[in-house]
Amino acid sequence: MKTKLTISLLTVSLGLTACNSNHANSNSSSDSSANSATDTTSYPPVETQKANTNYKPAFAGQTRIKGAKTSTPFEGKVIAEGLKSPWGITALPDGRLLISEKEGDFRIATADGKLSEPIKGLPQVNSSGQGGLLGLRLDPKFESNRMIYWVFSDNTAAGTLTAVAKGKLSVDEKSIEGAKVIYQATPAHKGNLHYGGRIIFDKEGNIILSTGERSDLVTRPLAQDLNAALGKILRITTDGQPAPGNPFIGKANARPEIYSYGHRNPQGLALHPETGDLWETEFGPRGGDELNRIEAGKNYGWPTITYGIEYKGDKVGEGIQQKDGLEQPVYYWDPVLSPSGIIFYTGQNIPEWKNNLFICGLSSMHIARIILKDNKVVGEERLLGSEGQRFRDITQGKDGALYAITDIGKLYKIDKK
Repeated sequence: MKTKLTISLLTVSLGLTACNSNHANSNSSSDSSANSATDTTSYPPVETQKANTNYKPAFAGQTRIKGAKTSTPFEGKVIAEGLKSPWGITALPDGRLLISEKEGDFRIATADGKLSEPIKGLPQVNSSGQGGLLGLRLDPKFESNRMIYWVFSDNTAAGTLTAVAKGKLSVDEKSIEGAKVIYQATPAHKGNLHYGGRIIFDKEGNIILSTGERSDLVTRPLAQDLNAALGKILRITTDGQPAPGNPFIGKANARPEIYSYGHRNPQGLALHPETGDLWETEFGPRGGDELNRIEAGKNYGWPTITYGIEYKGDKVGEGIQQKDGLEQPVYYWDPVLSPSGIIFYTGQNIPEWKNNLFICGLSSMHIARIILKDNKVVGEERLLGSEGQRFRDITQGKDGALYAITDIGKLYKIDKK
């Protein structure tokens, strides 16, 4: 079970195939010992495949930035297998890990890979398509109140929708007590795609939630509609109410829970450990996956502007990438990364990773390490590419290591050798 991988640090930017235009690809590299380079951002861009479009970036460094290589020897190793389509992961105060499984259960994993039995008491989820039990987070006061918050695809008479629920983890850790739905992102839709589904807490103790625009052409325009909760970053209280200070509170024809809009299918949310800024990743169509720094009240463009094209190859809308009043992504990928969960590294074990952003890639089958400086991307590295895994979510453990889950049920620990 405890298979080990010594990450290739000499070949991580070579020989890795990018995901193809339909979010489906595998990645490979060979293993070797770490190099001792001190200049970690002077390598060729990690992406070598042809882009889906000939679109031009809005500024230098917005895509295909120079490559980076970690000089500290580290490894990724599988510490557990047998999870059932895990989707979200977060650390418990004692160092164990709480994991959501797409079909509707929580599991707890110990540091040595032992998995608990499924935790019962959660509301039923609709796990068809991209739905199911999605992101999860502990209440900031979990040690005293044992409350957990999670996102799931909820069934209603009008269709499915992204919902948030909360409940208390029982003392014996076998069930969730008093589970209650606190928020539903309406309108519902009879489809099973683009739920978004990531959840985090801000420094004030409010919930930040991502929702998708549900993919279909009929719902896509709702990403631009301030009267709909689809295709948004939302900010709510732990009771599901609009959080104080939200940008659209008191404004006509706008939902007060909306924090930003114009998103396609955002599955990554993280706060920068020093600036406190909110960062987000979202899926584009063919090309145009995005990394955004989210600011209150801003419009991030979908579907009016995008660096991607439709899956069948034609333009999205007018086929434009820039427009006044619409925010540009800090960085975009073409071909796609398929970015899911993200985390900023704050550990001490690998100092050169400090404040770097780690992004789980699904069809790209690697974890992207992104180096930021002054809110710009200055380096990119691909990790664990030889594992051939769809990485779904990532968190930092109490021991400072990174822990990542994959769609086929593996749990990885990534740390200094």
